[in-house]
Amino acid sequence: MKKILFIFTVIFTVIMLSSCQSEDNILRVGMDLRYPPFESVTVSNDPEGISVDIANAFGAYIGREVKIINTEFSSIIPDLQSGGIDIAIASMSITEAREIEADFSETYFYFKIISLINKSFADANNLTEDSTIEDILAIESTRYIGIAAQVSVQIPSSYGKDVTEAIDVGTAVESVAQGTSDILLMSANPVVNGYNANPNTTMIVWDSFVSSPIGMATKNGNTELINQANAFIATFNDEGGLYSVLSEKWDSIILGNLGRFGLSFYINE
Repeated sequence: MKKILFIFTVIFTVIMLSSCQSEDNILRVGMDLRYPPFESVTVSNDPEGISVDIANAFGAYIGREVKIINTEFSSIIPDLQSGGIDIAIASMSITEAREIEADFSETYFYFKIISLINKSFADANNLTEDSTIEDILAIESTRYIGIAAQVSVQIPSSYGKDVTEAIDVGTAVESVAQGTSDILLMSANPVVNGYNANPNTTMIVWDSFVSSPIGMATKNGNTELINQANAFIATFNDEGGLYSVLSEKWDSIILGNLGRFGLSFYINE
């Protein structure tokens, strides 16, 4: 009986050690899978998107199996701090406030704030898709609209412009389309969606007011993983590197979304 118990104990210990070693090798990557084409799911509810591809490539680079953890965006940093996830690859902007709460890698993408403009206002002020933010800011008595507590209000306000605050994106877009407001500043997706819904009454100016750096994030003090992330990011521009791989896979989809640019829109500042 003692011999059987001893054998059972040895087998159980081996199984547990193997399980722990397997768990230790899993890289738990947090992202919010509601934002295609960067973070999304397939019809079978499997993770897919540009950030998913980056996560899987990073796992291969450091020799760890990747597990995507679908995490509400506002919970990503708390989950890093608690150890629920190891790293965030989640289109997260690097800000001073976030750098206090987490460690960030080098920048690998830029998310830009561009302008949805009323077409009649643009024509009256000789604005085109290739106009600059200096051209826009030089126009007096511009009626800006934005979403309360978001950059769409904060940016024009920082230039001393008056801004009407809307309750949501749909209301702000409609105001620009109807001509009760002149300009809405937001990231590319809502601006392009607003234009696509109102192509006869709006236009886009692509020059960016802000180009937000995007990085990977870890719990404070995880220098080993951050150093690995930075070494990985440093290979993106290599011949046949990840930028090339991602562009080949995603350019047509991004071009379909933006209507003018592929992945280069996010790669270049």
